[in-house]
Amino acid sequence: MGSALSDISKAGVAVWLDDLSRERLQSGSLKKLIETDSVVGVTTNPSIFASAIGKSDLYQADIVKNAQLTTEEIITLLTTDDVRNACDLFLEVYENTKHKDGRVSIEVDPRFARDTKATIEQGLALWKMIDRPNLLIKVPATVEGLPAITELISKGISVNVTLIFSVARYKQVLEAYAAGLKRRVENQEGIDEIFSVASFFISRIDSAVDALLPKDSNMRGQTAIANAVMAYETFLNFSNTPSWKDLANKGANLQRPLWASTGVKDPSFDPNLYVLDLVAPNTVNTMPEATLNSVKNTGAFNHALVPTKLALSKSILAKIALAGIDLDKITDNLEVDGVSKFEASWLDLMKSVNAIAGGLK
Repeated sequence: MGSALSDISKAGVAVWLDDLSRERLQSGSLKKLIETDSVVGVTTNPSIFASAIGKSDLYQADIVKNAQLTTEEIITLLTTDDVRNACDLFLEVYENTKHKDGRVSIEVDPRFARDTKATIEQGLALWKMIDRPNLLIKVPATVEGLPAITELISKGISVNVTLIFSVARYKQVLEAYAAGLKRRVENQEGIDEIFSVASFFISRIDSAVDALLPKDSNMRGQTAIANAVMAYETFLNFSNTPSWKDLANKGANLQRPLWASTGVKDPSFDPNLYVLDLVAPNTVNTMPEATLNSVKNTGAFNHALVPTKLALSKSILAKIALAGIDLDKITDNLEVDGVSKFEASWLDLMKSVNAIAGGLK
């Protein structure tokens, strides 16, 4: 039996794990995934940290020891320690992939999603605090986040742009990344060590669209992949523009599309749908462990690559529009909802930390 994880890696997909916890680090489970399951990076978000810290006693001593700090300071201490240790664990991967992979992401406080200045300030602070070259600072692709992306890139900070749902917003993300690189070139600063990924969310789009389709519709479970295929076409087109080629000649690295939210929400779908149907060169797929294991157990990969699906994807999106579904409105709402969910997770995390700190604060 072949290995689908190995196969898709050879096809150009960087396999990342969408999870991190102190337990993973201390038990060696993350190290094992690197060694045996082609995992070359990790993504985190407020929901992942809320779950990790809220459900484990491995953080308790550090919380109690630092109870005199503010809740935000304690959370920053806990999360940056985990991310720094994960960065160290991936250092060999980072070197072996010429700094493209071996990356670990940490997100700015989601409450800053509509605040450009606060996002920039915290992005700079987290970069300095963790102090690892294979770090990625996660910035939401809100309208307010776009200038923060440009500014952080211009400061030499590698960025993971998150919560992208629409192709139109993705184009703006690509432009924001290039603008930061251009600013560095104009200042005669190097750009060859700056890396970025653009996290395009998948499953939530199908959940929203399918809720508007008849239960027996043969269009269910097709919109998200079609939308992602169009995003990949945008990526290819952008990488072939004269302005990007000029940056590439100066050492610029591609901002790879990263497929996020790749665990299926509908139990009637193939659990590997958002992985095996989104294989393409120069992409990343970050998976929860259940999805990773499911893909691992499928055997060899034999699906068509994304670039062959362009015509079909355009047809699918046209049919969705003809069904009266406004995909632009859906993706706008998903961005608002995505920010709101991460804010809620952050507040849950604060409650967990406060409960442990108790009367010590």
